[in-house]
Amino acid sequence: MEVAQAVASRRSVRGFLDRPVDPALLRALVEKAARAPSGGNVQPWHVDVVGGESLAALKAVMRERLAAGAAETPAYAIYPPALTAPYRDRRFAVGEQMYAHIGIPREDKAARRAWFARNFQFFGAPAALFCTVDRQMGPPQWSDLGMYLQTLMLLLVDAGLSCCPQECWAVYPDTITGFLGTPADRMLFSGMAIGYEDPSVPANALRTGRAPLEEWARFRW
Repeated sequence: MEVAQAVASRRSVRGFLDRPVDPALLRALVEKAARAPSGGNVQPWHVDVVGGESLAALKAVMRERLAAGAAETPAYAIYPPALTAPYRDRRFAVGEQMYAHIGIPREDKAARRAWFARNFQFFGAPAALFCTVDRQMGPPQWSDLGMYLQTLMLLLVDAGLSCCPQECWAVYPDTITGFLGTPADRMLFSGMAIGYEDPSVPANALRTGRAPLEEWARFRW
């Protein structure tokens, strides 16, 4: 696949087929993605890949946590508390577009909560990935994590797989790091659902827009 085609094809998939992912393929892609750039070649990413019985166990844990209404201190603020326009507007718009695709009106709060809870079952994906980072790292290294994850996502697309990057896992850092046995000097950054897209899931029909170039780029020479 051409790089440009992979970039255009990649998107967040929220419904997966009951089709296993070859662990050897996933291992190879995770390793290849480590060619992603990082400042000073620090390579700050730490990756845990979960599947099979381990993933089933984690899903069971999360069902119990959500049923009990358990809450934890988030690892970090996923969005700024006072997000301003145009960023706030973009976030609102994509949420409304997604719920429109799955037919849940804004006033049906219970249905929206139930849909959001599917995040914590990886939308039915047969494989998952968690990315953690040493607590001494700062914003530059966090950007390196993004470069690793984007590189991996493009490799997944090239291999015929789909995924959904999930920062939502940052609201359950104690559960996840405890399950993974993550050392105390590392913190949870993000999760990711990985598998084969189920085209029959209405949410997967969503194609998010992008702001026009003139809104965010300037060229001078």
